[in-house]
Amino acid sequence: MHSGNVLVKCDDLKTLSEWLRDVFGYQCRELRIFEAALTHRSVGGQHNERLEFLGDAVLNCVTADLLYRHFPQAPEGELSRYRATLVSGESLATLASEINLGERMQLGGGELKSGGFRRKSILADGFEAILGAVYLDGGFNAAAAVIEKMFLPRLSNLPDAAQLKDPKTRLQEALQARAVALPEYEVESIMGEPHAQQFHVRCEVVALSIKTHGEGGSRRAAEQESAKLAMERLQALWKLS
Repeated sequence: MHSGNVLVKCDDLKTLSEWLRDVFGYQCRELRIFEAALTHRSVGGQHNERLEFLGDAVLNCVTADLLYRHFPQAPEGELSRYRATLVSGESLATLASEINLGERMQLGGGELKSGGFRRKSILADGFEAILGAVYLDGGFNAAAAVIEKMFLPRLSNLPDAAQLKDPKTRLQEALQARAVALPEYEVESIMGEPHAQQFHVRCEVVALSIKTHGEGGSRRAAEQESAKLAMERLQALWKLS
């Protein structure tokens, strides 16, 4: 429900404290902390960036513990990939959408008009801010209980660890296995305004005459995209699985 410059919380359907209890299994003490957690910086005043920072740290710690206990035989590299998948912006945004967090975010007029309550980065940040608020309001054990409630069911749906390697790593390992020189990456162009740049990167495996182009919102993202395309070419060339 929209009003003025903010997205109004759905208080007519369920109060914030009830929503926190029903969704996260947490009974809050200081509601103002959670109101801040759901306030984007575009509104002005107290917003959720500091809480997001705190929530991110707690989330990484607790998910590391969950994975350590859930996968007792997994080496460090696999645990790291599992955690990166669980706490990725994509994963957190999906989880936030499932609990309708966007409908409770308070946004400034500009973000509201551009559909900010559906933007993945805002949803992911808001989710982490909620976790930070739980930590401040109830302590580490309370935050850990909330994180376990939200993430434990997702552990059984994690793909095989080998599938979670990023494209650059997979491409590098495939080439090294056959003693082929590593790929070269080069930024070909950077387009757009400073706050919304688009990078265009070339990936070239000279020895195999493979050349691909990727783009993304950061150099790393563009490199990963170009590496993914190069890996697809390599798979076709070498009939890799």
